[in-house]
Amino acid sequence: MKNPYDLLGIKKTATADEIKKAYRKLARTLHPDVNPDKNAADRFKAVTAAYDLLSDPDKRRRFDAGEIDAEGNPTPFGGGFGNAGGFNNTGGFGGTRYSTHQMNPEDLAAMFGGKFRMKGGFGGFDFSDLFGMGQSGFTHQHHTESEPPRGNDITYNLSVPFDLSVTGGETTVTLDNGKRLKVKIPAGITNESILRLKGQGNTGYGIAGDALIKIIVQKSPLYTREDNNLLVTVPITLKEAVLGAKITIPTPYGAVRMSIPPYSGSGKVLRLKGKGVKDKGDLLVTLNIALPEKPDTALNNFIKSWDEPYQNLRHF
Repeated sequence: MKNPYDLLGIKKTATADEIKKAYRKLARTLHPDVNPDKNAADRFKAVTAAYDLLSDPDKRRRFDAGEIDAEGNPTPFGGGFGNAGGFNNTGGFGGTRYSTHQMNPEDLAAMFGGKFRMKGGFGGFDFSDLFGMGQSGFTHQHHTESEPPRGNDITYNLSVPFDLSVTGGETTVTLDNGKRLKVKIPAGITNESILRLKGQGNTGYGIAGDALIKIIVQKSPLYTREDNNLLVTVPITLKEAVLGAKITIPTPYGAVRMSIPPYSGSGKVLRLKGKGVKDKGDLLVTLNIALPEKPDTALNNFIKSWDEPYQNLRHF
């Protein structure tokens, strides 16, 4: 992989904010969702890997020190012999001590064609075979392997329809690396809940972090939610209110027929069992008598001629 600083178009002295800003600028133009070109997808993966390395302070320090390469792999000798990352200029090997703690025996054998005799000290290697000198010029340190550090978690925002948050189901999310994953939405999930996708975060040296999916529930034009119940207001005509009727009511699970009892006034609440949050709540339907928007002569004449016996409806 190319130098990560060059891939992001930044200087080696760039701050963490400058690194993030450069990555976001490139990601907006190279992301597979907005740029279908295959070359753009390859570049997106490359700049994402570069950002993964440089956004991690420890990885960046080790890369700058020459301990790892641009892909996060340990470099030969890891900045290695002497005090200056190579052979120092003391006029030869005399009196100079070399540290081999960065390398394990298998790596050294692969690099130098297996030219080692198994002896004591570090990894059992006799370095006199390699450099034509005695053992006394080296410090021998036993190599201890530590567990590879875990990659960083990444947070994504995922907008889901209100109805899906009520009924539960599946949707998809696109990660920064272009991968599209199915996400199972639990019934009744609330706004800003976090779902965790194991192993889908930034890659460490052996263990990937997680993708944290922050759920953003879209507002509904019809329903409001109270705990596990849903509330909806439904208009009915004056005739339906007086005589009763069967009307169609929308629910997150599909339309259903509901009976309106005769003489149902505005504000009356009817309950549809099991039509709230799946397996937990109900749908509460509030009736609202809607009069014609324009004057109706027949209705006016009827009301004027009606000898209304209900004069005492308001008890204050």
